[in-house]
Amino acid sequence: MKKVILASIAATVMLAGCNTFHGFGQDVSKAGKAVSNTATKTQEKM
Repeated sequence: MKKVILASIAATVMLAGCNTFHGFGQDVSKAGKAVSNTATKTQEKM
């Protein structure tokens, strides 16, 4: 029962942080682009 409550609280906090699933998708997309840009810059330096 405690695990269900903790999972519910965690999900609520995540959704409140980005307001909507669309916002969450944008956040994930931005993170992916940042990783990709860092990899590209590192490769160019080699």
